[in-house]
Amino acid sequence: MVRRARASDAAALARQLSDPAVFGGLLQLPYPSEEAWAKRLTDGVGATGPDVLLVAERDDELVGAAGLNSVSGHVRRRHAMGLGIHVAPHAQRQGVGQALMAALCDYADRWVGLMRLELTVYTDNDAAIRLYRRFGFETEGKMRAYALRDGVYADVFAMARLHPSPPTLPPR
Repeated sequence: MVRRARASDAAALARQLSDPAVFGGLLQLPYPSEEAWAKRLTDGVGATGPDVLLVAERDDELVGAAGLNSVSGHVRRRHAMGLGIHVAPHAQRQGVGQALMAALCDYADRWVGLMRLELTVYTDNDAAIRLYRRFGFETEGKMRAYALRDGVYADVFAMARLHPSPPTLPPR
């Protein structure tokens, strides 16, 4: 089941994001704080704008999360949001990422009218790249030495997805 994250998810999110198999594939730092996650969730991700954080649950266990965040405070970039996603190692390759991506794309396309979704992904994360391509993301470039990962600078691909059929006006 995919649902919007709530404050009570803070401990589970901090636990998942402290797993090296998870944070090593993200731009997250190790040792996330449950308190920081509680504040982020309590302050209301998406409460005053289009930002959203969704979680995937299976058998009452949080097994992944994905969100859309504003990429810039500039008004001319309102049409674009950044996408982030993670799936617990024991739940990978079981449809969790696909369910989260489907929900985010539906939210972006049908409810907030985004034109562009953006993300970065480590160039060696083949499974994630395949998932993103299934949802229409295309590689726009490679950024060298983009992030420090486990003591080594790593390259990422910049990927984006344009709205597959932008909203139209109703007939007059």
